[in-house]
Amino acid sequence: MGIIIALIIFGVIVTVHEFGHFICAKLSNIKVSEFSVGMGPQILKKQKGETVYSLRLLPIGGFCAMDEDIESDDERAFRNAKLWKRMIVLVAGAFMNFVLGFIMVTVMVCMLGQITTTEISGFSGVRNEDGSPTYYAQSYHTGLRHGDVITSIDGTSIYSILDLNYIFATTTLDKHEVEVKRDGKRVILPEVVFRDDAPESGGGTIDFGLVTKERNFLSVMNESRRIFMSMGHIVGMSLKQLVTGKLDKDEVSGPVGVVSAISESTEQSESTGDAVFNIVYMTALITINIGIFNLLPLPALDGGRLLFCLIELVRRKPVKPEHEGYVHLAGMILLFGVMVFATYNDIVRLITK
Repeated sequence: MGIIIALIIFGVIVTVHEFGHFICAKLSNIKVSEFSVGMGPQILKKQKGETVYSLRLLPIGGFCAMDEDIESDDERAFRNAKLWKRMIVLVAGAFMNFVLGFIMVTVMVCMLGQITTTEISGFSGVRNEDGSPTYYAQSYHTGLRHGDVITSIDGTSIYSILDLNYIFATTTLDKHEVEVKRDGKRVILPEVVFRDDAPESGGGTIDFGLVTKERNFLSVMNESRRIFMSMGHIVGMSLKQLVTGKLDKDEVSGPVGVVSAISESTEQSESTGDAVFNIVYMTALITINIGIFNLLPLPALDGGRLLFCLIELVRRKPVKPEHEGYVHLAGMILLFGVMVFATYNDIVRLITK
């Protein structure tokens, strides 16, 4: 059941992306030869006007065929459309992913009992008999105070609790440069240590508490914006780690790993509510990931095609279709190789687990 849910989610995310291209192409009077949900052999198809609408066997993607790499005398062909229209069509797929991501994040925030901020409410410690506190939290002794709003750690911006979780899950540093907003002013604390020295804590890194807020329309919208930014931020940091080699190659995952992660998250949930929350969370993270990845200036991706549009804007004439086609073909081969490698990693993880 988990795998079926995962495949549906993946299919919805890709279909939403392709629908962005499709609707903007139609509104821009650009010819669309086929709009497909799924890949592989056709199961169903229907011709309506100039466009074939099809459902294909494999629920792992979809496409909106506008014959982008073909030179044509048809004034409605993609390459003959005005440059600004082509750029909007190319960006529309990622934009729809972001819209879906924000909707999912908003649903997720609405499911939370309370909204957790990045403002410190207190520290690990005990109250003495005379009423004075004794703090076990090393973050207090190294500079943090009640009411501080954490805005960055080690140069990494903090938008929501997701960023804090990511930092504490990935950092190997003992001391951190923390920037906070204190009484409306920006304060930099150069050597903050996060460690709970309470006897029963085991020396954990989370030695402080955070202020929570009740849900209302404004707080939900504001928190949804912050978590949306955090998810995009985390995706960006992960891509940077991958490019710079800080992310181990064995951690690279493909569609098989994504489906497996969603399936596992669903099946291990303790209740229906937890399962729904996990599905919404994973959907938001994946669709934002796909949106950002597609805007990277790499051949065969929307960002790569957008780069050629920018080159055309500077040169005031388009790159020859065959030359652009060769670049995108090379990019497609490279991406296919990465996909094979990622799928191999996924299969090895499944077998060894």
